[in-house]
Amino acid sequence: MYTDLNRPPLGVDALRRALVGDSPGDDPRAFYSSLDVVAETGSTNADLLARAADTALDRAVLVAEFQGHGRGRHARVWEAPPRSALAVSVLLRMPGLDVARLGWLPLLTGVAVVDALRTVAEVDAKLKWPNDVLIGGRKVAGILAEVAQTAPVPAVVVGVGLNVTLTQDELPVPTATSLALAGAATTYRDTVLRAVLRELAAQWNAWHADGWSTESLAAAYRARCGTIGQPVRVTLPGERVLVGVASDVDEQGRLVVAPDDGGEPVVVSAGDVTHLRPRD
Repeated sequence: MYTDLNRPPLGVDALRRALVGDSPGDDPRAFYSSLDVVAETGSTNADLLARAADTALDRAVLVAEFQGHGRGRHARVWEAPPRSALAVSVLLRMPGLDVARLGWLPLLTGVAVVDALRTVAEVDAKLKWPNDVLIGGRKVAGILAEVAQTAPVPAVVVGVGLNVTLTQDELPVPTATSLALAGAATTYRDTVLRAVLRELAAQWNAWHADGWSTESLAAAYRARCGTIGQPVRVTLPGERVLVGVASDVDEQGRLVVAPDDGGEPVVVSAGDVTHLRPRD
């Protein structure tokens, strides 16, 4: 029994009817083979990674009403009050994909989350490289992909943590936000989750149909990326700092930065990016 009427539990039966098919295929409305909702877990990503040894398991969705040890990039902890957010992970096997392109899956997921939020929540969501989702410059969602195996068929667990009804006092950091705080058209988590998973299915199917080419995917990512054109500070591995203007995301998903010192553009494959104030 739940006591907060503003935070009802997810309707698992309705979600399964909307998203799970007997023979998952190209239809985003029946793309997934299973969908489970648990009251609490440490990490939905970790749970699916543990189950990935079962090679028959594919397109499996796991959602937690409360996630006690959710992980972001660089092992950062992500946690939200029960039923105030969406903590969802999906196990996807990628037949025929070159393992060198596995890093595109979290970026593809970012495109899916942005499109879902723009459509059903009617918010101006944008991507911050590589895979944070922002509204009004504040983080509303983060994405973490972890490789379960690379052979014989690459398998990846991709997780999304999305703030839905968190209040100002409940935000993990001052630079975060939630759909409720952003004035979203809906904060009904079932609606948002359905939209996110359907968009993920549609993006995955399009990528697969394109032979895992990154050309169209890169163009879609660039069109939604708010980092391009922004002054940025990038903290690189080894605590080196790069300051400049983000000029592009290349075909390998790397950020290209034109440094302030006038040197050659720097290609960044890993680093923490901070958007700086636009210059006059």
